[in-house]
Amino acid sequence: MENNTQRVIRAMYDNDTITVYQAFNKQIADAAVKAQTFVSPPFKMERMTWIKPSFLWMMYRSGWASKSDQECVLAIKLKRKGWEWALKNSCLSHYIESIHDSKESWQDLLMKSPVRIQWDPEKDINFKNLNYRSIQVGLTGVAVQKYVNDWIVSIDDVTEYSKSIQKEKDQPNNKIDLPFEKIYPLTNDLAKIINATYL
Repeated sequence: MENNTQRVIRAMYDNDTITVYQAFNKQIADAAVKAQTFVSPPFKMERMTWIKPSFLWMMYRSGWASKSDQECVLAIKLKRKGWEWALKNSCLSHYIESIHDSKESWQDLLMKSPVRIQWDPEKDINFKNLNYRSIQVGLTGVAVQKYVNDWIVSIDDVTEYSKSIQKEKDQPNNKIDLPFEKIYPLTNDLAKIINATYL
């Protein structure tokens, strides 16, 4: 991860919630939509689960909901206080010399932290890299428990919407109705923890 690359969180959010995306098989997705949270089983609480606020990065990762075990795309509204707890209690997934005191201290934090932060090149609608990176947040342990039991406000299946965007993008003169994502506000402290570039 290059330290001089722009890293910003763009998301759909309001005063209380932020929308993130995940893709699962139909069994996990259907149970989650019905219960309006994740149900174990089939959802595995003991595994790390990655949430992404970028719709197009989710489309890239799931191949427009076509990859195995990613056939259903869910839009999950979270409490912003939960999202920010995750950022506050996170560790970057890669060691950066200019940020961490030592590789050993980073490794120790990585082992102890319930949340991991990864920055990947954001994509446009044709999956070409944009000039900034988009955040992925990996939850494990107590963070998964909080996610499932407290943070989730609603879950919607947006698979058909996702597939409609895929079809429309290749049609001439079609106006693509993508989710409106804007830069998510961060305190200086949170921006420093996650290595965001807009302090």
